Amino acid sequence: MARVLVVDDTAVDRRLAGGLLEKSPNLEVVYANNGSEALESIREQIPDLVLTDLQMPDIDGLQLVTSITESHPDLPVVLMTAHGSENVAAQALANGAACYVPKVDLADELLPTVSQILSMSEGDLRYRKLIACSKKTEFEFELLNDPELIEPLVDLIQQVISSMDLFDSAGRVRLGVALEHALANAMFRGNLEIQRNDANILDRQQIEERIQQPPYRDRRVQVSALITRDLARFVVGDEGSGFDKSLIPDAGDPDSFRDGVGRGLVLIKTFMDEVSFNESGNQITMIKRRDR
Repeated sequence: MARVLVVDDTAVDRRLAGGLLEKSPNLEVVYANNGSEALESIREQIPDLVLTDLQMPDIDGLQLVTSITESHPDLPVVLMTAHGSENVAAQALANGAACYVPKVDLADELLPTVSQILSMSEGDLRYRKLIACSKKTEFEFELLNDPELIEPLVDLIQQVISSMDLFDSAGRVRLGVALEHALANAMFRGNLEIQRNDANILDRQQIEERIQQPPYRDRRVQVSALITRDLARFVVGDEGSGFDKSLIPDAGDPDSFRDGVGRGLVLIKTFMDEVSFNESGNQITMIKRRDR
């Protein structure tokens, strides 16, 4: 059972977030009222993940992320962002946070996000010794529009990255988050042409319908990955009509963090060293270089 530490100085928000996580039988939730209590709790027993608010007295969320990254670099931190905390969120992601969830989206996004980050943090030791001997690994996939294919592909790539010792655990998780969002965007936004509703949630019924309907059902996601001792390079393309590249959010723009708008692209641009798109906007190239 994974242990999640929830940090928020507001009791109502703390219990709301914890209650959402406690719906999973695989999670044990513990609480801290502020950053100081959180650091003390971590010293007593290191959790598997920290979920923290950003705006807190004493030690705020940014200071907490920085402290955890310095003392426990393998411990993932997920942020809860409210209106007015966008600048701090951008800094916290740059300082090592693994992901963020806007507070307005907690009910729909919190548990899936935490579960995803925990899954990425676990790793798999079965093939590490063999893969550690590799100097270069290349993959090419043609994926159906099946969301159940995303997690296994990200997990496979993370196994290779981990075994080749390309990034530390936190870097591997952050790369996995970026890749997962790129794949999801290609499937849902690109091939199936599904937009988020006013609540910023994808219509699951519409996804199921379009997977069966022409022309959407015949479209594929093309994925290529090149992993060497120096970098990881990914190209993800879909067969949709593309999108207006002028709408790509700036990772350093506070507006990008409001109400979850552009969250996937914000995380991709924050976690990758180089991000580019083709002319039609239906193919993304992402490069992450080894930390020197």
